Amino acid sequence: METPTNELEVVKSSDLKPKPVGDQVPFGTVFTDHIFTMDYETGKGWHSPKIVPYGPISLDPAAMIFHYGQTVFEGLKAYHTEDGRVLLFRPEENFKRLNLSSDRLSIPPIDEEQMLEYLTKLVELEKDWVPQTPGTSLYIRPFIISTEPNLAVGPSQTYKLMILLSPVGSYFPGGLQPVIIHVEDQFTRAVKGGTGMAKTAGNYSAGYQAQANAKKAGNADVLWLDGVEKKYIEEVGSMNIFFKINGEVVTPALNGSILKGITRMSVIELLKSWDVPVSERKISIDEIYQAYEDGLVEEIFGTGTAAVISPVGELNWKGQKMIVNNHEIGELSQKIYDTITGVQYGRVEDSFGWTVEVN
Repeated sequence: METPTNELEVVKSSDLKPKPVGDQVPFGTVFTDHIFTMDYETGKGWHSPKIVPYGPISLDPAAMIFHYGQTVFEGLKAYHTEDGRVLLFRPEENFKRLNLSSDRLSIPPIDEEQMLEYLTKLVELEKDWVPQTPGTSLYIRPFIISTEPNLAVGPSQTYKLMILLSPVGSYFPGGLQPVIIHVEDQFTRAVKGGTGMAKTAGNYSAGYQAQANAKKAGNADVLWLDGVEKKYIEEVGSMNIFFKINGEVVTPALNGSILKGITRMSVIELLKSWDVPVSERKISIDEIYQAYEDGLVEEIFGTGTAAVISPVGELNWKGQKMIVNNHEIGELSQKIYDTITGVQYGRVEDSFGWTVEVN
């Protein structure tokens, strides 16, 4: 009988690599022994899921990914708990967002439940790669690329989905130190109707120049404004952004050019459960500056998979410096960080059902 095309094939590596010790691992530079792959072909659908030894892949020079950038990706983590379990944090939301991005890039959707099964099998095989040093984790990068060798402009007829695993150190080896952010009013990251809401490669490289300029001036990252009026706040280069103003937490509403962050979603759900006033709405940089001048800006923090919470100690905008909470992490930011990381590492009860345990 012919093997069903969706039955997972596992080929174990015979040459296992040494695992890094502790948390001194530069982000995204060390990879585990195995990788997940799956292919797509028009008329056949997604097929041939495999876990195979990690190694180079071969692509035709005319593969459409090289020429038209039709690609999407995700980022999530696996965590080692003190009692020896391995937990994934809201992986189903990452596969939902992968499909959301794929739809925008004209890439065929995946079966989200099936992909979660494949992912848990991959992490189960690589459980020994999940680091146990406090603050460390196993970074998970699913991504899809267009592979058809064709220079005609249009969606590819073939694709490859892969999942990489990479052990990473603590994002804050020196503690939760507030960062300095430059408000970018020259370059544009995205506009409504574009690809800003999709997690796709070009969105990130388009921001490199602005980020480099900001870092030369002593800033850690940039805060993007809307691409039309250069007035309304959108997100930081690698994070969604939140402002605590006079007791209320405000974050820009999802408007078609802002990434639907999983951590962002979790923070909003957490704040609502604590009865902390929180709203998603349009918010201008002028409003933030006026609130700062009035002494009402209490905390600013970014949210994302890598850092969970990144407190902002200073905003630089048109030569004006807005010093937030004396460059110290705010009480609410710390509480959010402690709670979400507590859930991720199994130290805090998961009352939201956010985690998935790997066998």
